[in-house]
Formats: sequence, structure tokens, C-alpha cells
Amino acid sequence: MKAIKSILVAVVLTAATSAMAQERPMHEVYSMMVFNFVKYVQWPTNDNSKEFVIGVVGNNAIYNTLNSWYAGKPKGNKVYVIKKFNSAAEVADCQVVFIDRSKSGEFDAINSKVKGKGTLVVTDRNGLGNKGSCINFTTVEEKLRFEINQHALEASNLKVASTLASMAIII
Repeated sequence: MKAIKSILVAVVLTAATSAMAQERPMHEVYSMMVFNFVKYVQWPTNDNSKEFVIGVVGNNAIYNTLNSWYAGKPKGNKVYVIKKFNSAAEVADCQVVFIDRSKSGEFDAINSKVKGKGTLVVTDRNGLGNKGSCINFTTVEEKLRFEINQHALEASNLKVASTLASMAIII
């Protein structure tokens, strides 16, 4: 069963990062990958909320795609809610926050605001993985890849499945 899951993760993420990246707009590829990351992260169990919130800072296309594709869908006993945040000051109560490269200057403020609260911080700017983002998109040899920062995940009280970690650049 584990082998089947590993193969499935590899197929989904590889397809999203190679063939789909050439055929689909990048905001759709990012949206699919962020949504798929959620499936392989373990959040703290003390959250009794009925919502699983994915916040987007700074990219209307990614927000619109996530909202139209995933909002209202079930995640266990929760439902996906997609929220748009215009600045670090607005970010609150979300399990995932995607910070677009256009708002990467607000990374420190957002990261310090959600640190230790069980929030997966996903970014799209070189250097933010090393700076403390949990998952950071990067381009390697003209292919979209992602970095995982294990220390940032631990500081956020999150655990990532080994199947996802095996596909990442670990920093």
C-alpha cells in the first residue's frame, strides 16, 4: 500500500512539474501543487475548527484557481476555505499560506505571525526556503521543483510524509 501511495505521489507531482507546466498556466500548476502538498502534511490534532483554510497573499490568479477548484470540498471532517490576504497584517488562522513572489518582502512578517501555529508556509522566491519557508518553489534546469525546510516544518509543528520529502530538495 505504501508503495502504491509513493508511486501515486510521484506521478502526480512529476506530471504537475513537467508536462503540465508546459501545457497549463503556471497559476494552475502552483494551485495543484499547493493542494497536493496538503495531502502529505500532518497537522497538530488540537484543531477543532470545521474549516481547513488555505490563504493566498499576493496572487489573484492562484487565489481564484484554488477558490474555484477546491473551496467547499471536504477534507476529512473539515471543508476547504480559500482566503485572499492583501498583506501580512491580514493573515490569520490558516493551515496553509501561500506567499507569492510579489509579496515576498512580507515573508518575515507573515512567517513570524504564523510560526508555531501549525501553518504550512509555501513561497515562490529563491532564498526563502533557507530563510524559513516550509516549502519553497524553485526552478532547476528549467523545471519547477520545490524545497522542503525540515527545521521550518518542525518549528511549525508539522510533519511531512516521506513520499513528499523524497521528491523535494531538502534544505
